[in-house]
Parts: sequence; C-alpha cells; structure tokens
Amino acid sequence: MHFADRTAGLLEDPATAFGPISSALSAADLAMANLETAVTTRGSPEPKEFHFRAPASTYDAVKAAGIDVASIANNHALDYGRVGLADTVDAARAAGVPTVGAGVDAAAAYAPWITEIRGTTIAFLGFSQVSELWSAWKATDTRAGIAMTWDMPRAVAAVQAARQRAEVVVVYVHWGLEGEECPPAEARTFAGEMAAAGADIVVGTHAHLLLGDGWIGKTFVQYGLGNFLWWRDDAYSNDTGVLRVTLHGSAIVKTELVPATISRRTGQPELAGGEDAARILQKYASLHACTGLAATPTRQRR
Repeated sequence: MHFADRTAGLLEDPATAFGPISSALSAADLAMANLETAVTTRGSPEPKEFHFRAPASTYDAVKAAGIDVASIANNHALDYGRVGLADTVDAARAAGVPTVGAGVDAAAAYAPWITEIRGTTIAFLGFSQVSELWSAWKATDTRAGIAMTWDMPRAVAAVQAARQRAEVVVVYVHWGLEGEECPPAEARTFAGEMAAAGADIVVGTHAHLLLGDGWIGKTFVQYGLGNFLWWRDDAYSNDTGVLRVTLHGSAIVKTELVPATISRRTGQPELAGGEDAARILQKYASLHACTGLAATPTRQRR
C-alpha cells in the first residue's frame, strides 16, 4: 500500500482513504499490511528506477482503515535515503502506528512488535528479500536500515528470540519475483528456515500478484498477497485480497483469502463478489501447486 499518482489524492480525507475495504480490516482483532513508501518530505532519491514517498497523514489513513501494524521492510522504505527512513519511523511513532522490519540500527530493525490479543501473545517481525541495493540498505549494528533475509543467522535468531517471548510468531517478508506466480528457491528456503526457527505464520508480498499458500509442518506460509492500495493500473494484476487467519489460543484453526479487486479509477481495493470472487478464489487455489507446500498441517513442530 502507498499513496502516489491515482492514490495520492485519497489523503485529502485520510479517514476514507482505503474505502469500504476498511470494514474487513477493522473487523479483525488485528490487521497487518506492508507500507511500501517512505513517509517523508525530505531526503534525496536513491539510485533506482521507482521512488515513492508520502506525507505523514499516510499513518492517519492506515489507522483509520483498521490496520494495527505495518511492515516497512521493503524496497521502497529507503527510496529517499536514511533521512527519509528516519522520517518514516518518526512519523509512525508520532501517529502511534507500530512498524517492523526497519529502524535506527539492526537491533531495532530485527526487533519484534509484541501485543496480546484475547489472552494470546503475538509477535510480528518484518524482513526484505529484494536484492536491489540490499547491501547498502541493510541495517547494521551502527547504521539504520532494513532487516534483510540475506543475513540468515540474524533473521533466524530474531525469530527464535521472539518465540521465547510470544505464543504466536508472525513473519512478514518482502520476497518473490515481480510478475512470477511461483515462489523462487530463495523464498522457499527462507520460509523453511523461519518455520524451523519457530514462526507460526509466514506471509509476504512483492511479486504484484497473488501467490499460493500451504504448510510447512504446523507453520502456515502465504507467498504473496499482491498489490492492495496501489498507484497504477498496469502492475501485473488487480486481483488481491485480505488473508484472514483464525486462531484458537495459539493454534491456527482456519485460513482463508477474502477476495478483492483494485479499482481502476481510485486504486482502492474493493471486496469482490459474484463472478469476480469465484474467479479469484479458483485461481488462488490453483497457485498452491507450485509452492512446494503441504495442503494441510503435517506434523507437530514443537
């Protein structure tokens, strides 16, 4: 989600920026999304093709939509350098919107956000697996940046540490290949490492398409949720959805995609019905075949 071109004007009224899809988000005990923009008016553009930035009112729109936590571990959080990242993090803090996956140093970037929902403690972490500029953008002990999957030992340690503090661990990853419906080998490898480290849910975006889901043991993996609130009409697909995961205590008892389509006029996601909903769900089911994941939980992980 971001506010640029056709979606930029939606911030004139942050309370309605996401439109009716907000009802599906607000109905959840907790909702998470990927904020794919720098929230800043400062900084200089990095040496890359696409640059996104938006004003601080972005976080007002995020809150109004019912989104409780955002991942900023992606290939646009540093579009305007570390000045822009600092503003992004500061604006989130000022608005009271928790973010994960980036920060003033590696300790902050790899740290979880932990909350309690109906007596169950849940930890959220964010990582990026996009290779462009990754070594320049990665967080280190002395430098601000993004939590990267390429530092596998640190990512594994972060999930293991979160496992010690929470009953449920959710890992949000910016991964996959743009325009490709099947997860690449590095995404599959990372999903397996996250499952072994103690993640209960691993979910992500970046391919601009819906990708399939399934299970690694007792870990639910969703490889791609597509675009959501999106700036242009030609980014591979306007099919999208809200992933709804139901827990009973710490156990996952149901997962489902609530299908939606992105409005060609506004860029807002809209809940799908009728033939559109049936088409999206049929396509989504077919995407499981190339994930390498089990169709159901297969064994006790811990």
